[in-house]
Amino acid sequence: MGPNWNLIGHEWAVRLLKTQIGSGQLRQAYLVTGPPGIGRRTLALRAAQALNCQAPPAPGEFCGECRACRGFARSQHPDLLVVSRNEGDRDLRIEAIRELRRELSRSPLEANSQVAILTNFEDASVQAANALLKTLEEPNPRTLICLTATDEDRLPPTIVSRCELLRLRPVPEQTLSAGLVAHGLEAEQAQLLARLSAGRPGLAQRWQAQPELLQRRADWLDACDSLLTASGVQRFAFAEKASKDRHSLRELLLVWLSFWRDALLRAGGSSAAVANPDREAQLEQVAQTLSLESIHAWVEKLQETLDQLETNVNARLALEALLLHLPG
Repeated sequence: MGPNWNLIGHEWAVRLLKTQIGSGQLRQAYLVTGPPGIGRRTLALRAAQALNCQAPPAPGEFCGECRACRGFARSQHPDLLVVSRNEGDRDLRIEAIRELRRELSRSPLEANSQVAILTNFEDASVQAANALLKTLEEPNPRTLICLTATDEDRLPPTIVSRCELLRLRPVPEQTLSAGLVAHGLEAEQAQLLARLSAGRPGLAQRWQAQPELLQRRADWLDACDSLLTASGVQRFAFAEKASKDRHSLRELLLVWLSFWRDALLRAGGSSAAVANPDREAQLEQVAQTLSLESIHAWVEKLQETLDQLETNVNARLALEALLLHLPG
C-alpha cells in the first residue's frame, strides 16, 4: 500500500488516524465531513483495514492482501456494518439504528474490531439520532463507529460532540491530477477529471473506473441545451423520465447548476477558470444569447429545486415547475 493508504489527498487525516491506530489510541467514534465524492467513506474503510489487518507491515499500516484487508476494501466483511437511508424513505429510520445496536452488542466474528459506517447521517431522523447517542455514550470497546455527513452543522450538537471531527476539503487540482496519473490515467484526461470533479478524488476515481458516468454527465448537459428550445410537451416528457430516481435527479440538477454558474461567469465577462472546461463553446453560446438577469434567475431556481428535493416534495412536479422557468 502507498504511504498515504493509497488515497489521493487528505494526508493530514491519514497521518492522524495512522498515529492513533499505531499507538492504540483510536477514538471510538469519528464524524467525517465534506461534499459527496470527497472520499469520506473510503477514508473510513482504510481505517478499518489498518485497524484489522492480520499482518500490518508497520504500526497504522495495512498489507492490503490478507482476508481482513480484502474484505473491508470491498465492503464485504462480516464485521463491517454499513447503515444508510433506504431508497424511497425520507430519512434514516430508528429501526436501522436499533438493528445496528444489536449487532454492536456482540463480539466481532473475525476481526479485531467491528466497524460501523453510517453514511450521510444528516438523513437521520431525530429518533434515529437519539437512539445512536446511547451507543456513542457507552460504546463496545471493540468497535469503531464512523459517521459521514456533508457538514457537522446539519447534525445534532449532541452527536457531533461525541465524535472526533475530520473535515475533508477538496484536493488541489495539481495534487488530484498527479494522483490520477499515478493510478494509471493519461495526463490530459487526469487534468480534465481533476477540474470537473472540483477536487473530489472519490468522484474523479469513480469516473475513471466507470466512463459511462462521464457519458451520463455529457448527456445531461446536452439535454439541458436542447431543452432551451423544446416545446412544453417535450419538457414534460423529459421531467417524467428524469424524476423516476430521486438520487439521480439530484445529481442531474447539480451538474446543471455547475454549468449555469459557469454561464454566469461568462455572461458577466469574467475570464476565470470554469468548472466545465470541456463545454467552453456551449457556455459562450449561452452567454451571448441570454441576459445575465435570466441566467441568474435560473441559477436561483435550480438551487431552490435542489433544496426542495431534500424535503418530501413530489420530484416530478418540482422538475416540471423548474423546466417552466427555463430561460430562452
